[in-house]
Amino acid sequence: MNAPEYIFEASSKPSLPWHEVPLIRATDASVKGYGCLVDDPEGFEIEIARWPQQGWRPIDEGTGDEGGWVEGTFHGEWKGDVLYGKNEAVNGHYVLGWSTDPQRAQMAQRTAPRDQVLLWHMNYHPDGGQMFWPLDNKPFIIPAALPGDNLTPEKVVAFWCDGTQGLYIHPGIWHEGIFPVEDDQRFLDRQGAVHARVSADIGKEFGVYLACPLRADKIREL
Repeated sequence: MNAPEYIFEASSKPSLPWHEVPLIRATDASVKGYGCLVDDPEGFEIEIARWPQQGWRPIDEGTGDEGGWVEGTFHGEWKGDVLYGKNEAVNGHYVLGWSTDPQRAQMAQRTAPRDQVLLWHMNYHPDGGQMFWPLDNKPFIIPAALPGDNLTPEKVVAFWCDGTQGLYIHPGIWHEGIFPVEDDQRFLDRQGAVHARVSADIGKEFGVYLACPLRADKIREL
């Protein structure tokens, strides 16, 4: 399977039903298992997963986890009805989703309320964890699911972060880019330098888009 195309016209994607993702407030308790909240990005360590053993001979101790990490600014920007992401840490450019049916979504102007992001894709990094820190101190959300290749829409949640803390996710956690609540927000991104990526095209695999709410009044208190 070829790597997904991340830059495209929204209208190239079909109209599909929406599966609403529960919006959960990010707390120490709610993010447990996915990662942790970050109070200070300075010196925060990223987990680097050891290269997997290929056969019966083990990886030598002290090797296989020396790739280190990279960091840069992640930009989340709305253009009309379309949400774009740019990750300077890995030179990535993405269409993250839309606020309305992609067949009607416009880039030149906003035609629908930005109450949600309709998400078409998720991925995980087996080589290392990833930290997102809000440089503009504004609320944001991150969709996530626990490790395992048998991803389904029902396994996905979205964490509401209020902009006072960052969020770190472990290696293997399904996620997508950071979704800004406002028009244009910046984040410090720190992640494994190998940048292995395993992808799932949600629309093609499950016949739905994941509707991730962007409004605080949609938070489901645990």
